[in-house]
Amino acid sequence: MDPLHPLLKKMEREWDQRARKNALYYVNTERTDWTEADFFLSGRREVEEQILNDMGNICRGQDPKTMRVLEIGCGAGRVTSALSEVFGEVHGVDVSGEMVQRARQILAGRPNVFLYKNNGMDLSVLGEVPFDFAFSIVVFQHIPHHQVVESYVREVHRLLRPGALFKFQVQGDLRVRNEPDDTWIGAPFSDEQIVAMGRRCGFDPRYRSGAGEQYFTVWFFKNRGSAEQP
Repeated sequence: MDPLHPLLKKMEREWDQRARKNALYYVNTERTDWTEADFFLSGRREVEEQILNDMGNICRGQDPKTMRVLEIGCGAGRVTSALSEVFGEVHGVDVSGEMVQRARQILAGRPNVFLYKNNGMDLSVLGEVPFDFAFSIVVFQHIPHHQVVESYVREVHRLLRPGALFKFQVQGDLRVRNEPDDTWIGAPFSDEQIVAMGRRCGFDPRYRSGAGEQYFTVWFFKNRGSAEQP
């Protein structure tokens, strides 16, 4: 058995519990009493700040309506919904089946949204589908093991087209002391660790913002020398 298997099952179990208790709060802890409308409005604000202000890096001259986008940690669909208004296709994965079920119910009227429960570590559930952009926000901050995050980074590299961007956040505050099986407070990364991980996984870690802070944002571009996706 993979030594990380118990941790992945714990992640699944505890995120299912959070989803049943108060899914919207555990996705965005700004409020405990979200209305559905305000919850999804907060996702639109994230997309305005993280996506629409960065379309040059994300689209690289492509029409966004022709792009297939991957979101890791889709939760209850907060950001997924807003992404689907910008891009042609959005595929979201989450370790919590409860979260995915909730997102599917809410986004049932979006024919360009595809949601999957995955195992919390890889993207095998997607097969070999190629993507033009990958995104993850306030997700890896909850993963307690660097190896799990790096597994995701390698899997995104496998599915991205050469030159495409993976934009994501990690915990950058090195004062954080997480337990090895804590599924809420994730393992922090230094700038040096992020750069080394990106290069190991075949990315150009071109830009970083917020090193040393809770929301450490990273721009990993897949090296163009990598094998072309079909």
